[in-house]
Amino acid sequence: MSEQSIDLREAVRLRYAAAAVKVTEGGTACCGPQPVEADENFGAALYAADERAALPAEAVAASLGCGNPTAVAELREGERVLDLGSGGGADVLLSARRVGPAGKAYGLDMTEEMLSLALANAARAGVTNVEFLKGTIEAIPLPADTIDVVISNCVINLSVDKPAVFAEAFRVLRPGGRFGVTDVVADDTLSPEQRARRGDFVGCIAGALSFTEYREGLQAAGFTAVDITPTHAVADGMHSAIVRATKPEA
Repeated sequence: MSEQSIDLREAVRLRYAAAAVKVTEGGTACCGPQPVEADENFGAALYAADERAALPAEAVAASLGCGNPTAVAELREGERVLDLGSGGGADVLLSARRVGPAGKAYGLDMTEEMLSLALANAARAGVTNVEFLKGTIEAIPLPADTIDVVISNCVINLSVDKPAVFAEAFRVLRPGGRFGVTDVVADDTLSPEQRARRGDFVGCIAGALSFTEYREGLQAAGFTAVDITPTHAVADGMHSAIVRATKPEA
């Protein structure tokens, strides 16, 4: 990994560590944790009211995503789900409820502070069919062919090696498994330089793949039935999008 890539990863880690600390410290105040600052295109407002009500306040406050992947992944009872970049655990906890006691939800994050917050949120919620793992989304610490659904909420854009993310997601999915994420995607007409001018890398914008790049990246990893549907604009020529794909049956 290049020095620049290492620096970008560290910048991402520091930002999310600071977000976790802010939420944790806010939890000691009289009125509960304050949401981490985000504009209207990101954060807890993208979840339905009943979903927010089912989560600990600290999980809602730490939400920094650009969508609601648990709503697009069509989770089923008994499935095993992996959330890439699980943060404070909101999507893991929602997934755990959807798959039920016979299923399991894993959360993967590289930030100690977020993992600690997620574990505390799971305890607050009384959810036991969850497991949080420390690691990077480019090197998932799970065996091959063990996951039914991979989800992620505006995190893949933060990766400095997206082909590795797609390859790892493909590896851990069982044959017939599903990839269902929300992410920021750029118009094909925007150059990387133009994307960078629309926002910093840590804020998800500058690292966005174009629609064609995203589709081709998933296909190169082996995925089929790739579908990318924009949902709302997050900047000029940049969209929050639902991305679905399938690992072919053996």
